[in-house]
Amino acid sequence: MPTSRGWAGLGVATALLVLWVGFGEIELMSTAMFLVAAVSTGTLFVRFVSPKVEVGRRIYPVQVHEGDEIVVEVDVTAAGRIRNLELEDTVHGLGVARFAAATTTPLQPLIARYEVLCRSRGVFQVGPAEVSVSDPFALAERRNKTGATDRLTVYPRLERFSGFPAVRGLDPSVQSTRPTFAPHGGEDFFTLREYQIGDDLRKVHWPSSAKRDEIMIKQLEVPWQARALVLLDTRAERYPTEEAFEQAVRGAASSVAHLYAGGFSPELWAAERAPGLRSGSRYQQALDMLATVSTSPLLDLRSTVSRLRRQGVGGGALIIVTGVPDEGVLGAYRVLAKDFTRTVVMAVGDRTAEDVGTLQRAGAVTVMAGPESKWAPAWRTAMELSWSIASAG
Repeated sequence: MPTSRGWAGLGVATALLVLWVGFGEIELMSTAMFLVAAVSTGTLFVRFVSPKVEVGRRIYPVQVHEGDEIVVEVDVTAAGRIRNLELEDTVHGLGVARFAAATTTPLQPLIARYEVLCRSRGVFQVGPAEVSVSDPFALAERRNKTGATDRLTVYPRLERFSGFPAVRGLDPSVQSTRPTFAPHGGEDFFTLREYQIGDDLRKVHWPSSAKRDEIMIKQLEVPWQARALVLLDTRAERYPTEEAFEQAVRGAASSVAHLYAGGFSPELWAAERAPGLRSGSRYQQALDMLATVSTSPLLDLRSTVSRLRRQGVGGGALIIVTGVPDEGVLGAYRVLAKDFTRTVVMAVGDRTAEDVGTLQRAGAVTVMAGPESKWAPAWRTAMELSWSIASAG
């Protein structure tokens, strides 16, 4: 179909024909007919020139967090000789990249590379690529979508925390500020699952592997003190701004990553979804959930937490991440804290809030951060304070 230049040419041709009717100058009609013929010829040209192009795409790094830049490489291979080839690749919601090649030869590999700033978390569609060819005067073009559609998952930004909640070690009478348990399971057999890259081959259950014709791993029970639950409060009314909720999501993601790196086995609860399955990567499940989680306007936190407790949660550390604490958070704390050694409440709001003091008097460790501040300094200060309290007790 005609390009913007082609439509402009047809508009000029129409104006010249009107002038020719009024003044009778043959040159006006000749110029108008030439423009019409040029646009028509260009349209016929692109109609019979089909851009047979194969497109592949690579995105790296594989794991991306908000604020990071990704590099996208697009491999283009044309089946024949094509002139004036243009390629447009779109990361929906983040940007568009456009490339042009004057001439391609048959099976000539072309590589287009561009960078994208991941401004926000979420799942974004990349592609399909759109390839277009035009006539030599760019009066008409033909566009085709080609190639696969890729999925780009942008995870929340992570902060590096230091220090862990003071949970009990192997001796129930001894407090510990570092995990003193095996990070990959205890000694009790729990279930069988399929092999995943990185699993310890010493845990292969060979009889089941031979029977199923695939490698099966013995999943061992996680020690009680190694378990942790991160609960993200998604009630919309607790967050005065969108940035406040995003800060809470970053806090939840950072705490999950910190606990996982420290030897805990953290579960995540958000948006009325139960903790992840015991098989597979809970850490990856948590990040995937946090990449797309949003606020819930009708969530009843207290009743939902009661249902969650009936599922059998419990362990060493409970992390509650919320906006401005209220009675709902206090109720969740009272319901769940009895099943955990230590509870940490991370709140995006004012440190002087009345409910924050109530949580502290009830025994919770509170970590406060504003929407524009960092979690890490407040986390470290709160952990150091909790250690001194635990030692004194």
